[in-house]
Amino acid sequence: MSAARRMFASDNASGAHPAVLDALRAANEGHAYAYGDDEWTRAAEAVIRRHLGDAARAFFVFNGTGANATALAAVMRPYEAVICPATAHINVDECGAPERFTGGKLLPVDTPDGKLTPELVERAIFGVGVEHHSQARVVSISQSTEYGTVYRPDEIAALAATAHDHGMLLHVDGARISNAAASLDCSLSQMLTDTGVDVVSLGGTKNGMLFGEAVVFLRESIGDDFRFVRKQGAQLASKMRYIGAQFVALFGSGLWLENARHANEMARLLADGMRGVPGVRITQPVEANEVFATLPREAIEPLQREFGFYVWDERTAEVRWVTSWDTTPEDVAAFVEGAKRIVADI
Repeated sequence: MSAARRMFASDNASGAHPAVLDALRAANEGHAYAYGDDEWTRAAEAVIRRHLGDAARAFFVFNGTGANATALAAVMRPYEAVICPATAHINVDECGAPERFTGGKLLPVDTPDGKLTPELVERAIFGVGVEHHSQARVVSISQSTEYGTVYRPDEIAALAATAHDHGMLLHVDGARISNAAASLDCSLSQMLTDTGVDVVSLGGTKNGMLFGEAVVFLRESIGDDFRFVRKQGAQLASKMRYIGAQFVALFGSGLWLENARHANEMARLLADGMRGVPGVRITQPVEANEVFATLPREAIEPLQREFGFYVWDERTAEVRWVTSWDTTPEDVAAFVEGAKRIVADI
């Protein structure tokens, strides 16, 4: 495989942005105290407060599964439960890590587009106060969702209000939070702080970082013991300056938004091009940097071999294409032309 190959499998497949690599090289000079007692980590914490408000407390971890599992473990007891979409990353793609580390239960809810609504949350709350049932404690949503759809701020505010009315918390899995903000043309504060979100897993890896995410608590009354949860969850980096430096490079400037806007634009370009391919149907609104589609089954494997992507649902021949900060219009054009050629040959 060529080292220069670009795929449409995931934004995890892309490399790190040059500005991030430059920040890592700068942070690599000399020695620094370990476990976050360093200038890069403190600078990154300050950057996140600028985005999310003075009350925001950020804790850096290695990856998205670690961020979600430890964030949830910090705000719930083992007899409690998390209401989430059935398609949620915590339910489908984390090998049971949230349930293992919280000791609690996930309550997955079927949705047509990956998005919860207050009505769906209300239906999932049952057995309140009854010792035979797990007690709903957290509502968890992904922004953007696993279907590439995006919650509007008013939709998030409505979910937060519903959760709070029931004595629950709202957690946001923000692995692609930058793409959602770019799609909505709003700030992170408008999307998260102002809507009543309690805790967010703030993503960076999918948007140009080498590794690293942040768990950010937006209310002072929660997360007080998170540093112990993070340590037990094997998510405390000894050389944390390398995570902090990346967050400063990405979120300390407009790079986070620039990268996300570009990835979103490439997804729209890809969807527009693929709509002209016979037998292709786009199955979800293209609101961030993911495109979902069905296409002739015979075309999937040869197209995969040439360009690289994942099948989302084998039963319906639905596939997922993901664009990244470094996807180019030429990459998209090559994919579309390849699809046309392969479909014509079957």
